[in-house]
Amino acid sequence: MIKLLALTWIGFSLVAAPLLASLTMTVHRDAQLAPLSRIAGLVLLAALFLLQAAHADWLMRAGPWSGSTAYVLVLFLAASSFFLFFRGALSPAALHCAWLIALCAPLLAAFVLPAAIAIPLAFVGGTAFAFRLALLAHKLRAQRTNFQLERGVFAAQALIALAMLLVGLASPWLGLDVFYRAYAILIGVGLCGALYLLLRFPDLPTKAAEAVAATYAVSTLGKVDVEATVARLGRLMDEERVYLDENLSLGSLAARIGLSTHQLSELVNRQFGCGFSRYVRGHRVEAAKRMLLDEPDASVLSVGLAVGFSSQSNFYTAFRELTGEVPGSYRARCQQAGKAVP
Repeated sequence: MIKLLALTWIGFSLVAAPLLASLTMTVHRDAQLAPLSRIAGLVLLAALFLLQAAHADWLMRAGPWSGSTAYVLVLFLAASSFFLFFRGALSPAALHCAWLIALCAPLLAAFVLPAAIAIPLAFVGGTAFAFRLALLAHKLRAQRTNFQLERGVFAAQALIALAMLLVGLASPWLGLDVFYRAYAILIGVGLCGALYLLLRFPDLPTKAAEAVAATYAVSTLGKVDVEATVARLGRLMDEERVYLDENLSLGSLAARIGLSTHQLSELVNRQFGCGFSRYVRGHRVEAAKRMLLDEPDASVLSVGLAVGFSSQSNFYTAFRELTGEVPGSYRARCQQAGKAVP
C-alpha cells in the first residue's frame, strides 16, 4: 500500500516538476527574480525530478542508481539550489556568484562519503539553509498583510519541509527502502503544494516581489515626475480601463508609462498604500460591483471575466478579500436593499 502511494506521488512529481518549470519560464517570466535565482529554481525542479526518477527505479526494480554517488550528488544539488532560489527571492541584492561557488563545495561530499553518512549530512545542510532563509523571511514581517490568503499554505509547506528533514536524518535507522518511500511521498506533496500556490494564486510571485522590494529597496523615483506619472496611471486605469486585460502585468503597464517595473511597484506602494496586484484587483472589483448591479441577468462568471479576472476562483477570492462577501451575495444584498450603483 505504501509502495503504491509512493509510486503515485512519484508519477505526479514527474509531471508537476516540468509543469512548474514551464510556468516559471512562461506565465511568471515577468516575476522580479534575479537571473541566478531563476536558474537555481529550474535546477531545483530538475533535481527533484531526478530524485523521483531514482526513487521509482528503486521501488520498481531496486535499481543501482539509488544510493549511488550520483543520487547523493543530486541530493546535495537540490539543497544548494533550494537555498540559492529562495535567497535570491528574499534578498536579491545579496545574491552573487560567490554564493554559487560556496554552495558547490558541499557537492564534493558526494564523492568521498558513503550514502549512509552523506544523505543525513545533506539534510543537515538543508536545515542550516532553511534556518538562514527563515531569518531573511522574518525581515518581511512588516509586509505580512500581503499574504493573508496564502499563510496557511506556507505553513503546510513548512511542515512538509520539517517532515523531510526528520526522514532524512533518520535514514540510517529507517533503511533505504523506507527512506525512499517516505521521501518520494513528501517530495510529491511538496510539489503539489507549490503547483497549487501558483495556480490558485497566480499573482503570488508578483506579490512576493513587491513585499521584498518594499522591504529592501532604495527609492527609484528620484528622477521621476511623480505627479505627472500618477495622473498618467490614473488615465490608463480610469479612462482606458487597461485592467480589463487579464494579461495585464507589472512589466507591461510599466512599459506603457515609461517606468521600470521597480519604479512602478514603488510608485503604487507609495501613492496608494498597496502592492501592484492589489491595486489592479481593486479596480477590477469596483468595476465588477457596478456591472453586477447594472446587468442583473449577467452571470457572476461572465462579470468576473469581463472585468479582467482569468478565472471564477480568482474573481471570488479577490472580491471576498476586498469586500468581505462573494459576488452573488453582494448583488443579492444590494438588490434587496434597493441600493443604487456605487
